[in-house]
Amino acid sequence: MRILKVGGAVRDALLGRPIRERDWVVLGGSPEALQAEGYRPVGRDFPVFLHPETGEEYALARTERKVREGHQGFTFHTAPDVTLAEDLARRDLTINAMAVDEAGVLMDPYGGLEDLHRRVLRHVSPAFQEDPLRVLRVARFAAQLAPFGFTLAPETQALMTTMARSGELESLSRERCWRELEKALAVPGAPAFFSVLQRCEALAPCFPLLAQTPEAVAVLASVPPSLDAARVAVLWSEAGLRQGLEAQAVGAALRSQGASKRVIQLAQSLTTTAPWLASGSPSGAALVAGALALGAHRQGSVAEQAQYVLAAASLQAWAAFRVPERQPWLASLLQAAPACVDVPGAALQALPPAERGPAQARLRREALERWLAEHPAPPGARG
Repeated sequence: MRILKVGGAVRDALLGRPIRERDWVVLGGSPEALQAEGYRPVGRDFPVFLHPETGEEYALARTERKVREGHQGFTFHTAPDVTLAEDLARRDLTINAMAVDEAGVLMDPYGGLEDLHRRVLRHVSPAFQEDPLRVLRVARFAAQLAPFGFTLAPETQALMTTMARSGELESLSRERCWRELEKALAVPGAPAFFSVLQRCEALAPCFPLLAQTPEAVAVLASVPPSLDAARVAVLWSEAGLRQGLEAQAVGAALRSQGASKRVIQLAQSLTTTAPWLASGSPSGAALVAGALALGAHRQGSVAEQAQYVLAAASLQAWAAFRVPERQPWLASLLQAAPACVDVPGAALQALPPAERGPAQARLRREALERWLAEHPAPPGARG
C-alpha cells in the first residue's frame, strides 16, 4: 500500500502558496486495510477515510462513471489495481492532477507542471464535462489564483460554454453554487470568478441578477475580502440599484440563491439607504446615521450589534465606489452619530413617562440635524 500527497497541496507548494489542507491518495489499499490501521470512513459508500491523528482525508485510488445527470450522478470503482494515472484522470484541472510520492518525487502524467509554469487552467480530459460543478470550481480557481496571472485555456473555456448551454448547470443545488461563490468572494481576485462565468455563459444560470448587470462586479474593489457578508450585500444591492429594483426585489433575488437572512437584511438595508447617500439628503443621512448608531451602541444582542456595524461598513464601501467625494463625510457622520443619540438620562427623567420616548427621539433628531447643518454633505459628482 502506497500513500501519495495529491491535488491542491502539491499545486500550492509548487506556487509557494500557504498550504491550508492536505489530501492523500492510497494506491493498492482497501477499506479493510485502512480501517485496520485506525482510519475512519467518511460515509457508507464513499471511498474516503480520515487519518486517526491528523484528521486529513485519505482517498482510495478510484475511477468514476457517470450514471445520471447532476453533480452527484456518479458511481465509484475502487480496487488495489487502480493506478495513479487512472485516479488522477478523473480530476478537474491538470494543475490539480499531480502527486508527490514518499520520496518527494513529483508524479505528473497530464502536464500539470508545464501548465503551472505557463499559468494555464486546463481540464484533464473530456470527463470534465460530466460534472457541472466544475464550471464553478474553475471560476473559483481563477479568482484564487488571480495574483499569479492564470488564464483559462481556450479549449477549456469552449467546453465550459458547451456545459452551460446544455442546461445541466441548473441541476446544481443553490447551496453548492453559493458555497463556491463564498469561497471566491473571500479572496481579492473575486472579479475573475464572475468574468470566467460570464465568458462561458454560466453567470445567468447560476447568478441571474448579476448576469443582467455584470458591470456591478466593479463595486468589489471597494470592499475588502475580510468583510465577507458585506461583499455579497454590496454586490447584489449595486446590481439591483443599476436595474432600479426596490429592496424587496433584491432580497427576493438573494433568497432564491439561498443567502442567509443576515445577508438578505444587509442588502435590503443598503439598497434602501444608498440612494439617500447619493442624493445627499439631510433627512436620509440623519435617519441612516441614527439607526446605525442605535443598533451598534445601544440596542439588541451582540449579533444584532455586529450586523449594524457591518451595515455601516457596507454603506461606506458602497460610497467609496459610487460617490467617493462623500465617503469621508459619511465616515465622519457615522463616527459622530453615537454621541448625537446618547441623550442625557437626567433630561428625560424629569418628564412624565409617556413623554420620554417622543422627547428622546426629538432630542436625537435635533442633535443629528445640528451636526448635519454644521457639516453639510459635499456635492456629489455622480449623485
